Amino acid sequence: MRGEVSVRSERAFWKTRIRATTTNPLNLLHTFFARRSLIVTEMVFEGVLNDLEPSEIVAALSALIFQRKSAVDMGNDLPEGLLGCCGKMKIICENIGKLQNMFGLKVVAGDFVEKNLKFGLVGVVYEWASGVDFKDICVLTDVQEGDIVRCITRLDELCREVRNCARMIGNPTLYVKCEKASVMIKRDIVFAASLYVA
Repeated sequence: MRGEVSVRSERAFWKTRIRATTTNPLNLLHTFFARRSLIVTEMVFEGVLNDLEPSEIVAALSALIFQRKSAVDMGNDLPEGLLGCCGKMKIICENIGKLQNMFGLKVVAGDFVEKNLKFGLVGVVYEWASGVDFKDICVLTDVQEGDIVRCITRLDELCREVRNCARMIGNPTLYVKCEKASVMIKRDIVFAASLYVA
């Protein structure tokens, strides 16, 4: 636990990137899922989501929600900005892993990336947010339908958290984009009453 606190204290954004906000930086951490909090917060402060379209933002965030292995890669036919964001996410995750190791936590940077980022549904979520029918996105992956539904429904919650973080640090553009992303994924069978989300 002391090692984790040291890692959080070391990150430059705790002092320099929050600037005028009166919000305690640690409160930002507590609004996110514990294990992904540093990754998401660093993504927001580094602005890796700022230039993406809403559909691309929610697709990138799916890598933090989806935790199963998939034999189907996210592919290279996705928008360049989205692919670039995924690359930056890996770098952020690797740096956090190295930092944790520096402060005495038994973390291997490569393992930390593999454990916390799964890109298997990035393409699927991008297509869903772009308006593609559910039956059509299912053929893009070997992931079961129930896992797709669970990932997308949980993404709505993560979008709200990122949106709130954007509001607290004064990033209205990201706030609006995350709001739009939530609207884009909340449709049809995925958000209907279902045994998949029970």
